[in-house]
Amino acid sequence: MTLVCIGDLVEDVVVWPREVVRQGTDNPARVQRLRGGSASNVAVFASGLGTPVRFVGRVGDDPAGAALVGQLVAAGVEPKVQQHGHTGTIVILVDAAGERTMFPDRAAAAELADVPDEWISGARACHLSAYSLVGSSWPVLCRAAEIAHSEGAILTVDAASVALIDQVGPKEFRAMVSALRPTYVFANRAEADIGELRDLTGTTVVVKNGVDPTEIHAPGDHFATVRPPAVAAVRDTTGAGDAFAAGFLAAILNTADPIAAIGAGHSLARRVLSEPGATLSTDDPGAET
Repeated sequence: MTLVCIGDLVEDVVVWPREVVRQGTDNPARVQRLRGGSASNVAVFASGLGTPVRFVGRVGDDPAGAALVGQLVAAGVEPKVQQHGHTGTIVILVDAAGERTMFPDRAAAAELADVPDEWISGARACHLSAYSLVGSSWPVLCRAAEIAHSEGAILTVDAASVALIDQVGPKEFRAMVSALRPTYVFANRAEADIGELRDLTGTTVVVKNGVDPTEIHAPGDHFATVRPPAVAAVRDTTGAGDAFAAGFLAAILNTADPIAAIGAGHSLARRVLSEPGATLSTDDPGAET
């Protein structure tokens, strides 16, 4: 197995209001149910690029969970999924500019625990979502990091969200991420600022800045920037960061250097920005090769 992704598999309920939202009354909207969860998004996007991927997570023992696991299989991902409780749901409200506000109920996804080593071992890269830093999943991430380091695998961590950093506490969040000793950390500008993540010892930190150049902070005070391609129209930012991570990892695993890998991440993220939710159409005449 080339890549193992550990984290959430949930149902996204994406809402696009058709007009300005009015409080306390009905608001006409388009609503779509999609597979979601940061780590599972990375797994599906990377699989679509031809990378063999295993996903490790937890869903409910219910029809929604079974359906989500089936979607992973259909996308070419090998699922190693515990089933207990009820499946998590995230309601995502998307505004006219494509920016999203999320209301997560992680449910079973937050209860991942006691993962067998063989679900993690043997990968060339292991990707962890920081959402799993909280709750019962923290020991799973620690064990995954131990296995990755012992086997010489690449270890990556996605900072996940500003709200998560606030919940954990910026100093504690930085300490927990540092304790995992990741090869790469992905964060947006706000996450990197609040968590003070740009100078993690021994880690290359990739900071995404929207339409502004992406920063790469490498050990030894090495610094570079890569400008993302222009996006004609942003429909929905959901999953764009996960697509970036998938594109970056797929390129790194194909021996690209980090600068080229950032370009690959930008290319895939640009495509997702024009899609509803964390999805990617197969027809993309404008995709970069």
